[in-house]
Amino acid sequence: MTGTATGARRTAAAALVLTLSAALAACGGEDGGGDRPKLSVSGAYVPQPPTRDMAAGYVTVTNKGGTADELTSVTTSLAGEVTMHTTTGTRMKQVRSLKIPANGELRLATGGDHLMLTNLTRKPNVGDKVGFTLHFASSDPIEIKVPVEPTTYRPKD
Repeated sequence: MTGTATGARRTAAAALVLTLSAALAACGGEDGGGDRPKLSVSGAYVPQPPTRDMAAGYVTVTNKGGTADELTSVTTSLAGEVTMHTTTGTRMKQVRSLKIPANGELRLATGGDHLMLTNLTRKPNVGDKVGFTLHFASSDPIEIKVPVEPTTYRPKD
């Protein structure tokens, strides 16, 4: 075999390996590739609490991915503890996590599911920005700056 023929075969073999590698990568790996949750956060706010004891927090987490995720906890320097609550009718219940459906959203809003911030380090003022870190079952944490709004604030949909 000549050097030119051997070189052509090696080049063809290398091209085949690169093509197959690219095709396999496009199919996704063991984690499902495009099926992973794709989370974004919007509409977050904290109404100014009337007292220094506790506050509420609201946020919308949108998932444009093909797999569900869960909000497992929220941390902030404003509160010693942040708990998650569901609301059915007039009944509020503390939960360990909140589901974020695939291709859907988790909406925390007044009168519904929400965050309760207790053991506040200070009473926040309207216009302040409060740092929150949202933690999830399978996605990386998301850090956000949350504005403090007037007590009577209601977002426009």
